[in-house]
Amino acid sequence: MFLQPHRNLAREAVRKSLVLLKNGKNPSKPFLPLSKHAKRILVSGTHANDIGYQCGGWTGSKYGSSGQIAIGTTILDAIKEAVGGKTEVIYEQYPSIEIIERHEFPFAIVVVGEAPYAEGRGDNSELTIPFNGSRIINLVADKVPTLVILISGRPLVIESCLLEKIDALVAAWLPGTEGQGITDVIFGDHEFKGQLPMTWFRRVEQLDQLVDHGVKSYDPLFPLGYGLAYNKENLYD
Repeated sequence: MFLQPHRNLAREAVRKSLVLLKNGKNPSKPFLPLSKHAKRILVSGTHANDIGYQCGGWTGSKYGSSGQIAIGTTILDAIKEAVGGKTEVIYEQYPSIEIIERHEFPFAIVVVGEAPYAEGRGDNSELTIPFNGSRIINLVADKVPTLVILISGRPLVIESCLLEKIDALVAAWLPGTEGQGITDVIFGDHEFKGQLPMTWFRRVEQLDQLVDHGVKSYDPLFPLGYGLAYNKENLYD
């Protein structure tokens, strides 16, 4: 049984675990927090409306699954609740150029990531974003200022060209059932507090290197402990 105090605690855990990796193409002009009063918002991506994907493996079953596997709030529903009825939220899992060009969107939220897995089923020699995640991001970010929320149990490869194109990036890990923990932070009701518990590599080839500040090969995309915040440029400092 999902008692509300337990869900409230889970929601708080989500808020505190989110890591803000990028906030604006220009550091002096932060992209987040997002406005709750936008006329229209585009939400897309394979993980925007899927509790199972939010939860990952070892949830309900060993390997997990997609879909409504538990009581909870998807990120899409959390967005709709956060902005209220005056904002039109248009959701397309795989967005079309027609939808993007037909409407004026001040910003878009793209939620992509991994499928649930456990043990060997999670083995992946490439660690790219599955389900054409990079393609979805590219399609949207080419036309609309874009926040990307990445759902994963580990760092994934984010190409430099993709990182430059998007306006903000949040590592949400596997937030579980409480999608509102994400909207609590991206809309500015709470501060980002998360810092990377591991180095975020640029290329999978770096995984077998000694990744440490003291060696010349240390060239991560984001270093261990990195994380941005609204009221402080970098929690890592």
